Amino acid sequence: MSDFNNKMFDQIQKNSNIKPEEVLKVANSVQNADFSDEKTVRQLVKQLAKMADKPISKEKEDKIVKTITSKNMPKDMNTLSQLFKK
Repeated sequence: MSDFNNKMFDQIQKNSNIKPEEVLKVANSVQNADFSDEKTVRQLVKQLAKMADKPISKEKEDKIVKTITSKNMPKDMNTLSQLFKK
């Protein structure tokens, strides 16, 4: 794994307490997912929140789902992480 990937996974684990293996497992499971499908995206958001052991409000879940399904995804990790913090 590249140094960049190691740093990224270290940051994910630090911020969310999700192990790199779990991140890869989720990434593999959604490779062919339809991110325009609200049900699919909502299920993924709930799964990630559960993995991170972080409760997510309905309002925040709705905002994340709307952002992803409307194809307004942030282009960088910092902007994406801010979406989850709001």
